[in-house]
Order: sequence, then C-alpha cells, then structure tokens
Amino acid sequence: MTEGPVLLIILLLSVLFIVLLTSRFRVHPFLVLLLAAIGVGISTGLPMQEIVFALRNGFGNTLGGIGIVIIAGTIIGVILEKTGASLSMANLVLRMVGRERSPMAISIAGYIVGIPIFCDSGFVVLSPLNNALARISKISMTVMAFALAGPLYVIHCLIPPHPGPTAAAGVLGGDLGLIIFWGIIAGIPAVFTGLFWAVKFASRYYAEPPSGESFEEIVSRFKTLPSPLLSFLPIIIPIVLIGLGSFARLDTRPLGTGDWSETIIFFGDPGIALLAGVFISLILVKKWNPDVLGEWTGQAIKAAGPIIAITGAGGAFGYMLRVTPIGDYLGSALLGWEIGLLLPFILAAALKTAQGSSTVSVITTSSLMVPILPQLGLDSTLGVVFVILAMGAGSMVVSHANDSYFWVVSKFSNLDVATAYKTYSTGTIILGIVTMVVIYLLSLILGV
Repeated sequence: MTEGPVLLIILLLSVLFIVLLTSRFRVHPFLVLLLAAIGVGISTGLPMQEIVFALRNGFGNTLGGIGIVIIAGTIIGVILEKTGASLSMANLVLRMVGRERSPMAISIAGYIVGIPIFCDSGFVVLSPLNNALARISKISMTVMAFALAGPLYVIHCLIPPHPGPTAAAGVLGGDLGLIIFWGIIAGIPAVFTGLFWAVKFASRYYAEPPSGESFEEIVSRFKTLPSPLLSFLPIIIPIVLIGLGSFARLDTRPLGTGDWSETIIFFGDPGIALLAGVFISLILVKKWNPDVLGEWTGQAIKAAGPIIAITGAGGAFGYMLRVTPIGDYLGSALLGWEIGLLLPFILAAALKTAQGSSTVSVITTSSLMVPILPQLGLDSTLGVVFVILAMGAGSMVVSHANDSYFWVVSKFSNLDVATAYKTYSTGTIILGIVTMVVIYLLSLILGV
C-alpha cells in the first residue's frame, strides 16, 4: 500500500480533479465523486474488493443517516410552499427584525435550532423559510445560504449532544456541561463573523433562490396565508422531538431507560421526527385532494433525488479517504509539533479536509491526543474541555466536496459548485479560525 508524502499528493490531486471537472467542465458531481473515490482507492493500493466495499459502505452509510431526512424535509418544504406557509413564516420574521436584516434573523434561528438538531437536518428543515426570506428581501442566495449554514455548522462541531464533541468527551473524559457552556460562548463570535462574511463578501456572487418568483407573484396565488403559528408547527415539532431524543440518548440517560424514554428516543430520531413533520404539515392544506399525497409528494421526491445521489457519492469519497492511510499519515506527521491547543486544531483540520467528516476528524484526533495531554499540560478539567473545543474548531476547516453537508447546502440553495466553493467553503475556513482564536483567548483568560 502507498505510504509517505505520496499520500498527500494523491489527496491534492483528487481534490483538484473534483474541482476541475465539476466547476470547469460541468461534469455532474455524482460521477466525479465516485470516479475520484475509485481513483484514490486504486492509487493508494487498496485491494479491489476493499474499494468496492468502501464505495458501498460510504454511499449507504451516508444515505442511511440522512436519506429519509432529505426526502421528508423536501416534502415538508413542498407543502409549506404550496400552502403559502413559508411566506407566512417569512412575513413574521421580517416583521420582527426588518427586511434588511433577513440574514441576521436566519443566523440567529440557525444557532438556536442547531443545538438539538444535526446541521444536515437543520438546514433541510429551515431551507423553505430561508428561500422565502431570500425571495422577499431580494438578497442573494449566496448570502442567505451561508447565513443559515454557518451557525448550524458551528453548533454541530462544538456542542454536545452532537456526535463529535460528545464522543471526544468520552475518549478524553471531558465534562459535558462545561463543553456546552464554553462551546456556546466560543461559537457566538464565529457566527457574527460568518454573518459579516456573508453580507460583505459572499454577496459578490449572486444566486437566485430555488424559486425565482417574486414575493408578490407568490402571494397572488393564495387568497389567504395560514397563520404563523400553524406554519411553524411542521418545523418546530420535529426540532423539539429531535432535541428531546438527543437529550434522552445521553450516556447518563437523564430520562431513564423505561418505555417512556425509549418512545422519546424513537420519535426523536431525525428521520421519524421529520416524517411526523410531514403529517403535521397536512393541517395546512385547506382544500384536500389526492394531489397532496400524490403529485406534491412525487414532486418533492423528484427534487430530492439529485441531492440524495450527490450526497451519497460525497459520502463514498469521504469513506474511501477514511480507509486509506491518508488520515493516519497526516496525524503522525503533525503529532510531533508541540504547539499547545493549536495541535488538536491542526490535526482535526487536516483530517477534516482529507476525509470530509467533522465527527470522524474529532474522534480520530481525540484518540491521538490521549497519550500526549500531560506533555502539553492540558490534562486538567478545563484543559480537556478546551482541547475538545479546539478539535471542534478544527473540524470546521474545510467543508468541501468530500463533505455531505457541502452538497446539502449547495443543492438546497441553488448554488453551483464553483460558487459554493467561493462562498461556503471559504467561509468555513473563517468560522474555524475565528472560533479557534476565541478559544485560545478564553484559555489565556482562564489560565488553561
């Protein structure tokens, strides 16, 4: 099997291959990602059967986690759009914060919603509202996409019960309460910096929201809009269910282990919660007809198809990188650098960029950090907390083609690949660096 610096060359060539074919030659990302995955497997010397195994598992595992979420979320989005509920929600938010502050409104919503819900699921659930805000305020979708994606991403990488920081706390013995507290504080400056980035820089690249109709044209199709309360229910209830499920699944099992707890965990699964949201959204339908569960659902599944295919292919590419020695080589090469909290940040960033999963990068980095925490002087209670937060900040850098979230954000926001790289991927670098700077400053103030 291939070893040494050649692995880095293979990684760089695979990323260049994806960028070149998708942005310059307009080859569909589904084909490009699968070809890149196969190329990485062959060039690193993986046996042919392991390459096939990696493709199947990467594709299947990714869609097993978020496939139902994407389809159910898309169905909710279609119903919200057909019934005018997305417009009702957008109107309420705009009345509260003003049309000119739409990016700030969706950023704040994303930061709050992101605590109980995974970033992929959160973006799918809030996309109808985000698209409606973009249409109403006439703000470029590049701005609105990052204004929503950034806060969800920050929370996902920093705060338990999300899988990366939760698993790292288990490996390193971190205090979950302290991680949540300091993680929320560390993430706030990053969110507002990301909002500034979206408004000042991402706005240079214009993109229409998925529906190009103006607010007035859409409203004219409805005699009356549903009430904001009913309109929010298909979004709020799944979020509450997912939050309760995450809470019930904590290692301490705060809600016990009986039937009641198991029921909450069942309905708190993102797929089940969003399916519940689908049926809740039916209360918005004023005049019932067979098209609601037939044509509308079919339309949603057709729209979700390309997103699912690309997301699965991105998962296959990320899994292929994961089973090669690329990640291990990067970790070993960086382990000798004695640079305090910057070491877990750099390790997590390198692994994230190489294989695409923030969760895997944090878990892998935490395993590498276990034997060297005393050497770094970071084996105290707060030291461990800030090591985990530094890994979380590193796992934000860089979200690109091997990250399923990249494809969810780009496809649900009508961004072509080149624009997504310029506005979203570049922005994730800023989110990670700003978060790390805040973490480092907090560690100095607290004497970590």
